[in-house]
Order: sequence, then C-alpha cells, then structure tokens
Amino acid sequence: MSSPAPAESARVAAASRRLAEEGLLIGTAGNVSMRHGDLVSVTPTGAVLGDIDAADITVVDLDGGIVAGKYAPTSELGLHLDIYRAYPARAIVHTHAPKSTAVGCVLDELPVLHYQQLVLGGATPVVPFHPFGTPELASAVREALRGKQCALMANHGAVALGADLDQAVEYALLLEWACTLYLDARTIGTPRPLTAEQQAAVIEVAWRTGYGTRKPLDGRLDRDNR
Repeated sequence: MSSPAPAESARVAAASRRLAEEGLLIGTAGNVSMRHGDLVSVTPTGAVLGDIDAADITVVDLDGGIVAGKYAPTSELGLHLDIYRAYPARAIVHTHAPKSTAVGCVLDELPVLHYQQLVLGGATPVVPFHPFGTPELASAVREALRGKQCALMANHGAVALGADLDQAVEYALLLEWACTLYLDARTIGTPRPLTAEQQAAVIEVAWRTGYGTRKPLDGRLDRDNR
C-alpha cells in the first residue's frame, strides 16, 4: 500500500532519527506519531528508529484501521490514539530516554526545580506501572496528561505531546534535561523545588515580558545584544 501522507510520514521519520541521535530512542524502543486530520502517521513495531525513513511509516485512522503502510503499527498505538481522542495534540513522542526512565523508577512525581519546566505544565506525574501496549497503560497516561505536556511511566519511559512534531520533540528533550538536573542535584543534596508562589511569579514575568518569544528591535539598537 502506498502512503496517502508522504510529507507527514517523512516528518515522523525525521523526528524519530533526531530523537535517536539525541539518545532518547534506543534501537526499537519508543515510538513517534503525528496526527493530520483524521489520520495518524506512526512508527511501526520492531523498527530501528534511528534508521527509519518515510517508507517505513504506517498510516492509520483514529480507530486504528490501517490506511497505508507496509508494517504493523507500534504496539503502543492505543496509547497514541487515546491521547489524540482526548486532547488537541498533533504529535506524540514516547521515549525510553535514560534519565527520564531512571526518575520514573524512583519518584511518584518530578518536581519543578527550574522554571523551564513550567512549559511542560509544572511538575511531571509518574504513571503507575502497567505492561506496555495495554489499555490500562493507555488510560493511565491519558488521565495523567490533563493539563500537562509530558508524563513519566513508572519503570518504562516518557511521553511528550506537542502542537506539532517539533514541539513534541523539544518537550521530550526538555523533560530529559529536567530529569538529568534532578539526578545531578541529588548527588549534591536534597533538591529544592520552586514553591507555588515562585512558579506564579515566573509565569507573571513571562507573560509581561513575552519571555521566550523573538521580538524585533524596530530599528532601535539593543545595547545588550550589539
């Protein structure tokens, strides 16, 4: 079957290769998808994600029916589809990233140590363990993602959502950085999370200053960036 979505499939394959290059996807572990209309382009089961290309991607409908592709979709297809039915996400990344997985083996929640975590929805929940590919895991992850961009799965890995694939990948990378930060801090002492008041103060400053968005100078010189 030929793919009805070659551009979307190419983007899913490229995101998979990038995540593998960054060390978040190892071998065949993990999966990536992108929703376009009522279809989802998703990585197949058993694929080495660092070597995948557009021709390897499977396209399904929101009920999981195969629309195009040469291979069976990932065993976590139900997890992806559950999330797409519940939230306006347009891309999902599931990794077995080492630091994220390590934190999910110990904590019930990753606290907010750094204000950059606020774009992920604050503290990241850790979903109790369920076997991979099961409806129980899909349901637990879906519920944990309410108001969040990421969730950790106990003794398993991580899930990140995005408005597009680039954002989902960036959120997965940010979560791995935040988990690394937590683990590094633990080698020094007890990590000191930001309080609710401190988090609110950061959010207020970000809204007021437009933090994180590119702003033109309108012809004026910025003395700090000449």
